[in-house]
Amino acid sequence: MNALPSRWRLDGQTCLVTGASRGIGLACARELAGLGAQPLLVARDETQLQTVCDELREDFPACDARVFAADVNDPEDRLAIFDWIADLDVPLSLLVNNAGGNIQKATLEYEPGDLEAVFRLNSVSAFDLCRLAHPRLAQHGHAAIVNVGSVSGLTHVRTGIAYGMSKAALHQMTRNLACEWAEDGIRVNAVTPWYIRTRRTDQALSDPDYLDEVLERTPMARIGEPEEVAAAVTFLCLPAASYITGQLLAVDGGFLHYGF
Repeated sequence: MNALPSRWRLDGQTCLVTGASRGIGLACARELAGLGAQPLLVARDETQLQTVCDELREDFPACDARVFAADVNDPEDRLAIFDWIADLDVPLSLLVNNAGGNIQKATLEYEPGDLEAVFRLNSVSAFDLCRLAHPRLAQHGHAAIVNVGSVSGLTHVRTGIAYGMSKAALHQMTRNLACEWAEDGIRVNAVTPWYIRTRRTDQALSDPDYLDEVLERTPMARIGEPEEVAAAVTFLCLPAASYITGQLLAVDGGFLHYGF
């Protein structure tokens, strides 16, 4: 018998996680599965997704993870994801919008279409997935959406203006949907990470001088781990967080509150 009170468990809940094959998305899938949720995993790399699925089933015997290879940047693929969920006939109750990307350049170096491409991936895809998920989440009545934002949507960092603008839009979408969909029983929150140790950040952090600058601006003086973001995401999914909506939870080692 599990000793955790039910408000700290996700038994019987099904969660759609995008960008789930690696990094933060993979960590979220593992954290959610460990607390009893049944994850539906979406990413572009079908082979890696299947590996993740097999590992989850091995590590968590009660986990019935399912996978679907899709590019959430493609409107047709987004529709296909929800056709797949309809065929599975599962009661979707949680959505984690984690997939994202960047085209990092100085502002004057952006090519025509670069800004739109970053917005489509980081903001528009999440907006569309929320809309597609709404009927199923509303049917559940005690549902949650967690969007993976960034500190770059809250303050200037060196990730490029397009990324910061797109994440700021995601944050505002989080606030708006939290107010609009509360009556439907859907909570909407976001996490805003600083540097997290993933494949995407490896190149930047491999420069020792740049790493030193990052650590100097981080009160905890270390890089975050994907599991630390996943813990925050999962908390916001829990019944224990049932009165929390419209919030941006920084997972940043104190970066946003740095003082001098």
